[in-house]
Amino acid sequence: MKQPEMQLEVIRFSSERDSTNGLLFDITGGCRNFLSYTLEDEYREEKIMHETRIPAGTYEITLRTVGGFHAKYTERYGDMHKGMLWVRNVPGFEYILIHTGNTDEHTSGCLLLGDTQTNNQIKQDGFVGSSTNNYKRVYPHIAEVLENGGVVTITYTDYDSVD
Repeated sequence: MKQPEMQLEVIRFSSERDSTNGLLFDITGGCRNFLSYTLEDEYREEKIMHETRIPAGTYEITLRTVGGFHAKYTERYGDMHKGMLWVRNVPGFEYILIHTGNTDEHTSGCLLLGDTQTNNQIKQDGFVGSSTNNYKRVYPHIAEVLENGGVVTITYTDYDSVD
């Protein structure tokens, strides 16, 4: 893999029974720029499809230009949409996307983005709000790097209390 031109990091800080809260940063060039609150499914030692977050690690992101999400987002976002942000080569997982949504019911292992977040110790399913607004702000910068042939990586780091 070429040297990444954009590096993203998800810091997971609260893993509860049904959801994981986190923060998304652009860490390109050694700076840590906040982009979004994040929501994922919960940690599990054994994967249950659509109910388990992906393992901590660093993965490449590419654009996925086929499938139901791509068709829906093309219709919803028009020319802004270049393809789904696809987190690649995750052991035991396929089609992990970065997209909009509000609760862990919308994740299926994917990463949801939002401008606000509710403490998942209070709201069991977790919640990110203003997801569409955040996505419209964050997505174009990532997609532009990918469209120009650049490499984008995302590192998932666990600071929550899973064993």
